[in-house]
Amino acid sequence: MHQLVIDDLTIEYQRAGYTVRPIDGLNLRAEPGSLVLLLGPSGCGKTTLLSCLAGLLTPAKGRITFGPTEITALKGSALTAYRRSGVGVVFQAFNLVPSLDAMANVAVPVRTAGASAHAAKIRAAELLERVGMSDRAHHRPGNLSGGQQQRVAIARALANDPPLVVADEPTAHLDYVQVESVLRILAGLTDGGRVVVVATHDDRLLPLASQVVELMPHGAPPTAAAPVSVTLVAGETLFREGDRGDLIYVVDSGTLDIVRHGSGGVETHLVSKVAGEYFGEMGPLFRLPRSATARARTESTVTGYSVGAFRALLGDRPLSELLSPAAGADTFVPGWAPPVADTSG
Repeated sequence: MHQLVIDDLTIEYQRAGYTVRPIDGLNLRAEPGSLVLLLGPSGCGKTTLLSCLAGLLTPAKGRITFGPTEITALKGSALTAYRRSGVGVVFQAFNLVPSLDAMANVAVPVRTAGASAHAAKIRAAELLERVGMSDRAHHRPGNLSGGQQQRVAIARALANDPPLVVADEPTAHLDYVQVESVLRILAGLTDGGRVVVVATHDDRLLPLASQVVELMPHGAPPTAAAPVSVTLVAGETLFREGDRGDLIYVVDSGTLDIVRHGSGGVETHLVSKVAGEYFGEMGPLFRLPRSATARARTESTVTGYSVGAFRALLGDRPLSELLSPAAGADTFVPGWAPPVADTSG
């Protein structure tokens, strides 16, 4: 399998008389067997970048190479061949053909690549078994759940065994139960050295990632609002599980407990935060509800930072390095002391 290399990539288009550059000078290296996550708000260029990787869009500047293939230079029959067998695409809205059953949907790209009907049927059956959909092989999309449709879509993307797979928000339309099976499948796609690039807002994919790339709209950096100081008495709650929040907190003094409430109201203690440690990033970063409750164990003082202000506090250190899949539940890695920053102005 091959390394994916993106050099100085710039994508631009015209909108209402203005030039928009969702991607401007992007550089990226992904080794064989990597799962790369593209994170960022709407409009930051995630889907646009996937379209370039799939050979569906030509950038204004820069180069994308995958092993010996320069994707951005492909034209004509070479581009058609790449789209057919060099890359597999998993769409956010599944894009299955409504009139065809699951078997036929997966078999179509195999037939398009020149295989016989019999060979295509065998290949489709193998892939449906791989994604746990053998018992739904003859069901049409309208008779499948969202999770089942996405598994069929993943099988279709693998039809011609592409060395590169791109997926656009593959868990966006799935509920909590459905997403588990799709996450397991995505985790296994890199077997054999395949490179998988996923655009997502779903923080549950973070523990699976080999590499996290944060994208921001060009010319629109996050606002670095003034930090907010909060003093809590022992037992006071800072935020509750399910709340919406836009601040990341650093503990100045005292101790806070991060807890989660399960079925029947049973409380589980996840982690404690002390001076110099921080928490609460998942909600602001991914625009998600708080996944846990933060409560002061002792009298405590915390400072809340907007995402922009917190990025400024980190300096050159990428935020993705500090995400802690093991800690879970809206919390950063313990033990990090934030750099001293002048916030008086």
